[in-house]
Amino acid sequence: MSDLLHLWGIYLGTLIGLLPIINPLSAGPTFLAITEGDSDERRREQALKGCLYMVAILVSFLIGGTFIMKFFGISIPGLRIAGGILLTGIGMSMLATKKVSVETDAEHQEAARRKVDISFSPLAMPMLSGPGSIAVTLGFTSLATGVLDYMAIIAGIVTVALITYTVLRVSGRLVGFIGPVGVNAMTKIMGFLIMSMGVQFVVNGALAIATDPALLRGIKAVLATS
Repeated sequence: MSDLLHLWGIYLGTLIGLLPIINPLSAGPTFLAITEGDSDERRREQALKGCLYMVAILVSFLIGGTFIMKFFGISIPGLRIAGGILLTGIGMSMLATKKVSVETDAEHQEAARRKVDISFSPLAMPMLSGPGSIAVTLGFTSLATGVLDYMAIIAGIVTVALITYTVLRVSGRLVGFIGPVGVNAMTKIMGFLIMSMGVQFVVNGALAIATDPALLRGIKAVLATS
């Protein structure tokens, strides 16, 4: 009984820890903006692939994340800065003014089909499985003492992915309600917000590096010897 409660606690902890950070409700409008012009079928495909990629990324970091980051010398602040730079670039591209198009409906649909796949980047990485969710997932490794614990954490990650997919799939219905003008306005707004998030990620990463205890001790040692 105590083992079941322990596993249930880990599962709920994973769910509660990841859901606010991934925040599928806020990802919904952004998903609409970056898939502007896509059909409902393509949106569902991109959402499904993005959520599957998210599960694969988080589970990979859960199982071998610490080893991978140590092997390549990657820190959480460095991960935040890299994700922030990527987000900033995406936001700037969304804010860029688009030229007026005179394409027919058939040409527009063909252009949508040729559109670059966004399921991995920026949807899965860094929107859904960004530095924050990866850092939380890495933190769960301290709670796991056996295979069943890891399975409980993975079950929590899969549950979050199912919730996220449901929200992204329903968000496609908003397109018919808000219309192309609304989608364009949402693209600009979300582009600004994404760029702001990216800058904040960079700031947080820089602050984490600047306040690192090892760095501060090194600075104190240098000042003491000068």
